[in-house]
Amino acid sequence: MPLIMALCVVMGIFIGTFYANHFSGNRLSIINSSSNKLNNLLHIIDDQYVDTVNVNDLVEKAMPQILSELDPHSVYIPAKDVQMANDDLRGSFSGVGIEFNIRHDTLHVQQVIGNGPAERAGVIAGDKIVKVDDKPFTGKTLTNEEAMHRLKGPKDTKVKLGIMRFGEKKIRDIVVTRGEIPTKSVTAVYMLDDNSGYIRIKNFGENTYPELLIALARLSQERFKNLTIDLRGNTGGYLQSAVQIANEFLPKNKLIVYTQGRKSPRQEYRSDGRGSYQQIPLVVLIDEGSASASEILAGAIQDNDRGTIIGRRSFGKGLVQQPIAFNDQSMIRLTIARYYSPSGRCIQKPYTAGDNKDYEEDLLTRYQHGEFFSQDSIKHEGPEFHTNNGRPVYSGGGITPDIFIAEDTTDVTSYYKQASMSGLIIQYCFTYTDENRQKLSQYQTADQMAAYLKSQNIVDRFATFADKNGLKRRNLMIQRSHKLLERYLYSRIIYNMLSEQAWMEYLNSDDPAILETIKVFREGKAFPQAPEKKEEKPQSKAA
Repeated sequence: MPLIMALCVVMGIFIGTFYANHFSGNRLSIINSSSNKLNNLLHIIDDQYVDTVNVNDLVEKAMPQILSELDPHSVYIPAKDVQMANDDLRGSFSGVGIEFNIRHDTLHVQQVIGNGPAERAGVIAGDKIVKVDDKPFTGKTLTNEEAMHRLKGPKDTKVKLGIMRFGEKKIRDIVVTRGEIPTKSVTAVYMLDDNSGYIRIKNFGENTYPELLIALARLSQERFKNLTIDLRGNTGGYLQSAVQIANEFLPKNKLIVYTQGRKSPRQEYRSDGRGSYQQIPLVVLIDEGSASASEILAGAIQDNDRGTIIGRRSFGKGLVQQPIAFNDQSMIRLTIARYYSPSGRCIQKPYTAGDNKDYEEDLLTRYQHGEFFSQDSIKHEGPEFHTNNGRPVYSGGGITPDIFIAEDTTDVTSYYKQASMSGLIIQYCFTYTDENRQKLSQYQTADQMAAYLKSQNIVDRFATFADKNGLKRRNLMIQRSHKLLERYLYSRIIYNMLSEQAWMEYLNSDDPAILETIKVFREGKAFPQAPEKKEEKPQSKAA
């Protein structure tokens, strides 16, 4: 009996090996041999290389390179950057509660979050933080990453800030007890006119949906009859948040989006019919900066003919990433599936695996091709699909709007481009705000502040400042771009002094997409109609 059992075990091993080799393929052995090869290489380098090598650093540098060979959105995030990568979408983080900007190697407090730890401790906008816990906090080594590392920390821990305040010669010490700081996704809510509400969604985080419900409740108090959701510049976030928001506007059992991948079976997300705003006229604003979850929401509204999409073609990110953590607290975001809109079109624009240069320069290519200025310049690289009403939509590169809004470059000059891209406008606005904070604090609305700034000859003052900082004064170009310069300068000062909402209200006041939106509502054209069928002319026959 023992002999028979031993023979059975041996036969089982041979049979198992045979089936493993012939029926499961050699993929697993290839992966094992390749990973062993990588491990062996690292051991050989560590053991025999001519100089001392930090193998951990080598691995950290290799990880992004390996993932970059897959697609543009599979990425490696080092342990030190994981918290920062997640904070914007989590809905809150623990810190002191300030917005800041680093200028001339010094941290300037731009805004203080209302009722946050810093405000309660006495920090005000315009303060300069020159010490943290009695250690110098200025110089060339001061970066945004270093500042956030020093100012963020566990809830209820204390940090001592050394502050230089405008008009004071001595450093004042303020101890701030860190607390939970909310990160808002919905950054502007107001009425465009007597009937039309406006909501701007900055990204899709954990709290975006409840924030939207609060915004809708506020607009309901003002009896809004139409709604605009602004997704311009919204780079995306959590899929679930976009699905929840789409559900609020769609009738029951409408497909919102589905995902599918090689190892990820098709998963559908449908509306449950419980949304409170299924009949309200709706416009969604998008542009080339709208990506991922923004495109899911816009695609769901468009494909179900639930509202009108206005703006320019969206970015085209339709790859689903799954976060996977490692023991050292680092993580990867690995692409596991693709997004598909209700009509079946893939949102993702084309890319070549391992070659991200063309992908990264896609928006520049679109600009040079004229797509930002003419709808006829849009190239649809994928097949045609159709909405519920039969309207044509296209795959392979984002969401194409129903109504195109060209970027206005009529008054753009090389001087304006240099002033914008060099950061000089933002630098000047911070300086001007700091020096005039007491006077500017008298104005509580964007309109009031803009009216005051108009009397201050801001454009000419900026031109003098820019000339001293390397941008030669060009009077003819300044005159041609005067309105654009004025708009940019005013908006940044308003942002510095008031809020992001005031900033958006000012920019929207003459925005072509907003003006087109109001026109659509007034003409009752927010709900897309089925295309008219072309009547076929009867063919004459020869007798």
